[in-house]
Amino acid sequence: MSAVFESAPATSLRRKRGGARKMVENAIRLFCFLCAALSVLTTFGIVFTLLRDASSFFAKVSLVRFFTETEWSPVIGEKYGILPLLNGTLLIAVGSAVIAVPLGLLIAVYLSEYASSKTRSYLKPALELLAGIPTVVYGFFGVFIVTPLLQKFIPGTQVFNAMSGAVVVGIMILPLVASLCEDAIAAVPKAMREGAYGLGSTKREVILKIVIPAALSGIIASFILALSRAIGETMAVTLAAGANPRLTFDPRESIQTMTAYIVQVSKGDNPAGSTSYYSLYAVGLTLFAITFLMNIGANYLVRRYRTAY
Repeated sequence: MSAVFESAPATSLRRKRGGARKMVENAIRLFCFLCAALSVLTTFGIVFTLLRDASSFFAKVSLVRFFTETEWSPVIGEKYGILPLLNGTLLIAVGSAVIAVPLGLLIAVYLSEYASSKTRSYLKPALELLAGIPTVVYGFFGVFIVTPLLQKFIPGTQVFNAMSGAVVVGIMILPLVASLCEDAIAAVPKAMREGAYGLGSTKREVILKIVIPAALSGIIASFILALSRAIGETMAVTLAAGANPRLTFDPRESIQTMTAYIVQVSKGDNPAGSTSYYSLYAVGLTLFAITFLMNIGANYLVRRYRTAY
């Protein structure tokens, strides 16, 4: 009987500690939920703002006119054809992808399959250092370094040109492609490599026929994520590519992207409430729709080619 009475305080203490622990866990769970809810509410707030103000623009400019006209001049002439801005954005995205996608994949293969641990410890931090450079620095690098080199070797290159913008954006997204591709390649089980070597495959055959196909879902996701990053880049293309909305496929000429136009309108030159002011939200909504569709496509491709080990 005395043993029972002596253990009662200990039991009570354990219950109190268990109750306090449960309260802490519930508080942490609630805090994490609020953080997740805040991100969702922020997204809905952005979409609501874009839809509300873009509707004021489309009340004056029809969707057919917006997506079919080939001139963009909101202030002079009130021409609101977004095709020149889409064309400029496409030039930058495709040009940067041509640079970053193959280089990033090759760098990832080297770091994962060929480089020693010591070499990797130096190269990977140096590569990721590129991601920490401010975008405005990339813009000035494009204007004062890349453009003079292009003008020297490619005749007819203008001071502000799409090629220079594509080069600097390609350098910007290169660490993203390389890092994500390396993570996807490193996730391939070592047993698959050893099995291929045991069958007499060479290192090149193992990489091309075993490793890359097995990591294809992660590689595709890195490519699409890098393209989304290139489409949303602002300062670098504003400085390097110029602000001349032109429907052209010549990368030597000056162009303007959707993000560059948003920067231009955000300076406050256009009066609030005007059609040119609301065109800011129409362009922003178009840009949001493009990146949203790209994310949906990325999720589909990842599920389509994903392999579980």
